[in-house]
Amino acid sequence: MRRHILTAVFAMAAGAAGAQPVTENPPTWTIQCIEVGGQLIPAVCKVPGSRLDPREDICTCPDGGQRVRVSICAKEQTPPPEGRALNIARREAARDGSLIGDKVGDRPICAAPRTPPR
Repeated sequence: MRRHILTAVFAMAAGAAGAQPVTENPPTWTIQCIEVGGQLIPAVCKVPGSRLDPREDICTCPDGGQRVRVSICAKEQTPPPEGRALNIARREAARDGSLIGDKVGDRPICAAPRTPPR
């Protein structure tokens, strides 16, 4: 029983550490889930109820994969196209748990900003 309580406490602490800072609005990074081969799989993110707040409280990878931080694309910037080159670059770059600052060719690896439903 004690082990279950300690596990729950550590899980909650890890979850709080994964939230985006309140001072970053709009956020500059998000979470993606990367498979072993570098393929992108969907992350599940809990977001605030406000349609004006683009931050994410916590993101998890329920379908497996490595949870990595990735920059959000700047204005006028698009994410690199999905393909073999991007998968290889993501697989190699994700080893440190972050894709921030990494590139595929001469393009930075980034994610499109989250837009609220209209």
